[in-house]
Amino acid sequence: MTINDLHGRPVIIGGGIAGLMTALHLAPEPVVLISKATLGDETSSTLAQGGIAASLGSDDSPDLHLADTLAAGDALCDEATARRVVEAAPRAIEHLERLGVYFDHAPSGTLLLGLEAAHSRRRIVHAGGDATGRELVRALAAAVRRTPSIAILEGVEVRHLLVEDGEIAGVLAVGNGDATTLATNRVVLATGGIGGLFDHTTNPLGSFGQGLALAARAGAELADLEFVQFHPTALNGPRRPTPLISEAVRGEGAVLVNEHGRRFLADTPGGELAPRDVVARGVWRQLRAGHRVFLDARQCLGPRFAERFPAIASLCRDAGIDPAEEPIPVRPAAHYHMGGVAVDAEGRSSLRGLWACGEVARTGLHGGNRLASNSLIEALTSSAWVATSVAAASPGRHGRLKPAIVPPRPDASRIHPVASHALGIERGGEALRQAAKMLAPIAAGHDAASDPALVALMITIAALRREESRGSHFRTDFPRRDTQSRSLRLTMDETLEAAAVLADAASATEALLDRRA
Repeated sequence: MTINDLHGRPVIIGGGIAGLMTALHLAPEPVVLISKATLGDETSSTLAQGGIAASLGSDDSPDLHLADTLAAGDALCDEATARRVVEAAPRAIEHLERLGVYFDHAPSGTLLLGLEAAHSRRRIVHAGGDATGRELVRALAAAVRRTPSIAILEGVEVRHLLVEDGEIAGVLAVGNGDATTLATNRVVLATGGIGGLFDHTTNPLGSFGQGLALAARAGAELADLEFVQFHPTALNGPRRPTPLISEAVRGEGAVLVNEHGRRFLADTPGGELAPRDVVARGVWRQLRAGHRVFLDARQCLGPRFAERFPAIASLCRDAGIDPAEEPIPVRPAAHYHMGGVAVDAEGRSSLRGLWACGEVARTGLHGGNRLASNSLIEALTSSAWVATSVAAASPGRHGRLKPAIVPPRPDASRIHPVASHALGIERGGEALRQAAKMLAPIAAGHDAASDPALVALMITIAALRREESRGSHFRTDFPRRDTQSRSLRLTMDETLEAAAVLADAASATEALLDRRA
């Protein structure tokens, strides 16, 4: 193992939009940007279709955007954070254009604005029709490569955060089979989400919450972990990750029907444009009842489908479907995690020297359910605040770092069936307790499944503690909202202790039943 002193340079972990933007905002301060693949590859950022929410229309305002965000978050948003983001959103779009992002414009030259679920106005800025993430990553990765102060390490995976005296001291990374320790007291996590824990996800399969595992094992607090958003309309087929059929298609008028042609959300307030948790549960219940579900865009778009949504049209053609002539088979899939590393307004975690940005962070913007297209704008705006905070922190020096044991490359495949069964759209106490029993010994181990198991276990314990249904978290045994609800925080030690208590209670129950038998 080689040990390198970065002489105070911060390390940013993640090659998606949050990581790229944080590095650009820090320039000209020297930084190290670590990506486990080529910049932008294997990131949810690249797969983002719908766009970026910003109040740019003549009939829109930050106050309206804020109201929609708070309504979707189901009374768990941090209102100050949400207001800060929506007010900064229009300037963030202007900044992206200066960086070379090509957004879609009307012939008049104004930005085209789309409509998505739970938005009261057209405010979704998009690029390439339905290839917004790809265009953002293209422009931002090019800007990063042009910036001499950013040292890029591609094909390198961070396996462990080093901590000394209660603060960050460095990272342990592996690339090309070689382990390297980088000594630094400033680390930014920008590692994305957790969809890779599930059988059906729109995320890259490697996005299983590695940043959450790194932070938790280092001692940081995590929050709102129980809130996992399932996108209602992923293409139902064998392809993995499950291709997304953007909400923008429903924004253009597409409807959800079952195999009998019945529009089963017709009587739901908002219909197909109700909040995502509502639509996802509606689709899930149809599938559970043995029906098939389709997204029908023939009436609203028909032959114009491929022009408006070229990437989705291509995905459908690859699956043998012509969306202009036939409905698209869909199903829900794990899509976005509202929870994450608990951070303050500047992105600082509870662990000195550790920041988080993007989906891996819990800023309070999303509450219990993210409003469509608020994810990209969160990464774009908060990256600037994180960069300012990182730059203001003094580069410290630690004593000589000791060699550390290199954890194995993580593999979430053993966790898929457990997470998919217990942590899905509808959850029950007994399934959650059984999941905790299965996950705890794996999380406490040291094999390839340990980090994914730890993340899934922390979500499980959080889901057990939230004895109500709110936002994307639906408990079949607690179907109502609790008027006294609040955000829940967890550490790894608290999680393992809670799992041990559950295991002891289960053993005691089994022993009692054996005696009665």
